[in-house]
Amino acid sequence: MRPLTLAATLAALTALTACAPMPPAGGPPPVSGVCNADGARSAIGMAPSPDVVERARVGSGSATVRVLGPNDAATMDFRPDRLNLITNDRGAITTARCG
Repeated sequence: MRPLTLAATLAALTALTACAPMPPAGGPPPVSGVCNADGARSAIGMAPSPDVVERARVGSGSATVRVLGPNDAATMDFRPDRLNLITNDRGAITTARCG
């Protein structure tokens, strides 16, 4: 009786997996989670609007992004999946780096 129960469980799990929602077509490309700051260089010189920040995040392949001003406190932990956008005192992005 045990093999039949296992087979039924596997069949049910397979059926549920087939019903999983698909990501929307035309959405942002999947990210690897590992940051490559070269993909965010186009944001340099721009104001960190939500659209600019998101395009920089997607371009870098990062899972997360944070914007830091000249006097902002920040943790010193290194996260390979995070993009840091550094702004000057006028609010323009001056640096894009990972960590």
